[in-house]
Amino acid sequence: MRLAVVAPLVTAIREPQRGGSQAFVADLARGLVDRGHDVHVYAASGSAVAGVEVVDTGVDHRALEATLYRASAGEARGIDAAEQAFARVYDAVRDGRYDVVHNHAFDAPAVALARGLRAPVVHTVHLPPDAAVARALAEASRGDTAPTVACVSAHQADAWRRVVDVDVILPPLVPTASIPFSATAGGGALYAGRFSPEKGTAEAIEIARMAGVRLDVFGDPYDAVYTRERIDPWRSQDGVAIHAGVTRARLWREMAAASVVLCPARWDEPFGMVAAEAQACGTPVVAFARGALGEVIADGMSGILVAPDDIDAAARAVGAARSLSRTRCREHAERELDLERSLDAHERVYESVGSRARG
Repeated sequence: MRLAVVAPLVTAIREPQRGGSQAFVADLARGLVDRGHDVHVYAASGSAVAGVEVVDTGVDHRALEATLYRASAGEARGIDAAEQAFARVYDAVRDGRYDVVHNHAFDAPAVALARGLRAPVVHTVHLPPDAAVARALAEASRGDTAPTVACVSAHQADAWRRVVDVDVILPPLVPTASIPFSATAGGGALYAGRFSPEKGTAEAIEIARMAGVRLDVFGDPYDAVYTRERIDPWRSQDGVAIHAGVTRARLWREMAAASVVLCPARWDEPFGMVAAEAQACGTPVVAFARGALGEVIADGMSGILVAPDDIDAAARAVGAARSLSRTRCREHAERELDLERSLDAHERVYESVGSRARG
């Protein structure tokens, strides 16, 4: 099939990736190309995906900084800039004669402006329900050719179904064959993710210190005030090492060398790619039981889930998690979290919507 994949435009799609959605777009595109599909990724300037044709949309992701997701924010900001950017993207997509257009961008204009495309459209929503995106999806569904709406987990789909119809779940699973496994644990813990309140960066530091283990933190500032007040003071402290974001290959090596990965999310995590990648490395996960993390982690086998925001319980769980079988963590990832399963699901959806469009 000839497929157009519209990426989030708030960052370039290249290493080091700035988020799980961006990383999955790259994995999805590469996997589909390997399966013989003709795939074009429409992304912000500066994007690159090995082995995949990336169309430079001419969009500077810095112009969309105001649209960056904030869990505590209200109505979306930067709509005018997003409308201009996605108008440019879809003008280019219209010339491509695609069988299916698959949008992964987060913004309401990415949904609204796709209504004028001739090809059938799939929208994957990667974030929790948003009023502006929900309105755009509802409006698009009233058209002659309603789009297919996908969520990334059952938990996220349940939340979105309160405001729109959801057609399918397409989880952003991980390339376990490319992720190194280590049967031997190192001594420390690891956190990876953007430095923002909803991801629980500061909580990860607190959990590790209470558990008495060294913590390596990998990520980049996302919320400047939060980073300055809650993360930067730890840069000079013993027992905590804060690193900039690194390539996924490097991060996987670091995960495989850790004894436990901490995912103390303080929002309803839509999926939890870091937790999936950690288990593929053989490293158990300690997480708050929020969002889809209960779908990603096999509690008591590949990690331990504790009550949301219970720092004490999470610290106690670190020791217990380090005694879990790393081989069973890897087996769970290979069986339940492997990218090939996601590629199968995507191909089924593309064939279904393509067949309906052909009539």
